[in-house]
Amino acid sequence: MSASYTARDSATMLRRNLLHIRRYPSLSIILVAQPIVFLLVFVYVFGGTLGAGLPGQDGGAGRGDYLVFITPGILFMTVASVALGTAISTATDMTTGIIARFRAMNIARVSVLTGHVLGAVIRTGFAVVVVTAFAFLLGFRSDAGPLRWLGAIGLLILIAFSLTWLTVGLGLAADSVETASNTPLFLMILPFVSSAFVPTDAMPAGLRQFAQHQPFTPMIDTLRALVTGAPTGSELWFSIGWCVAIALLGYLWSRRLFLRVPAK
Repeated sequence: MSASYTARDSATMLRRNLLHIRRYPSLSIILVAQPIVFLLVFVYVFGGTLGAGLPGQDGGAGRGDYLVFITPGILFMTVASVALGTAISTATDMTTGIIARFRAMNIARVSVLTGHVLGAVIRTGFAVVVVTAFAFLLGFRSDAGPLRWLGAIGLLILIAFSLTWLTVGLGLAADSVETASNTPLFLMILPFVSSAFVPTDAMPAGLRQFAQHQPFTPMIDTLRALVTGAPTGSELWFSIGWCVAIALLGYLWSRRLFLRVPAK
C-alpha cells in the first residue's frame, strides 16, 4: 500500500479519535485535572519547605521559586497522563470488536495505531497549554526567549510521541481495559524518583544513582533549562536519544502486537 493511502487512512483514524475526544470529554478533563492538582498540592502544601532547600537559595527561597522549579516536571507529568489515557482507548478498541472490523477492511493496518498516536499528541498540546496557563496564573515567570519556548514545545511533542507509542503497545498487550489503566502507571510514578520535584543531589546515594540515570530525568532537566533560560548542556541530547529509542521500540512492539494479537 502506497504512502499516500497510508496517510489518508491515518487522517481518517485521526478524525475518528478527535470525534471520540469531543464526544467523551470526561477523560480529557480528568487527565488535565490530575497534573493541576499535583501542582497545587506541591506548591501550596510543600512549596515553602521544599523551596527553601533548592540549591543556591540559602534558605531564602519560597513557593515562587519552587513553582519555577516544579513546573517543567508537572508539564512532563501532563504528557505522561495523556499517554496513559491512550492505553485505555487502545484497549477499549481491542475489546469492543471494532478492531476486527478494521482488519477486514482495505485500509493500512498501521493507520489505526497512528490515529491514536496523533490524536494523543493533539490532546497533549491542549493539556499542556491549560497547565502552563494555570502555572502562570499561580505566578510562574520565565526568562526564556521565544526560541527556547519553541524548543520546549518541540521537546514536549517529541516526549508525547514517544510515550504514546509505548502506551499504545501497553494497551494492545493488556487483557482488559482495567489492566490497561494500571500497567502504564509507572509513567506517573517514575517522575517522583527523578529531578521533577527535588534536585537529585538531595537524594540518598542509591536512589540518587537511579534518579540520575533513568530516562525521565534528562527530559525534565532539559525542559527546565529551556523554560528558565539556563544552559541545556548534554542533557538535551540524552533527552532526544531516549525519546527516539522509546518511540522506535514502542512503534515496533505496537505494530507487532496489532498484526499478531487477535482482538479480544
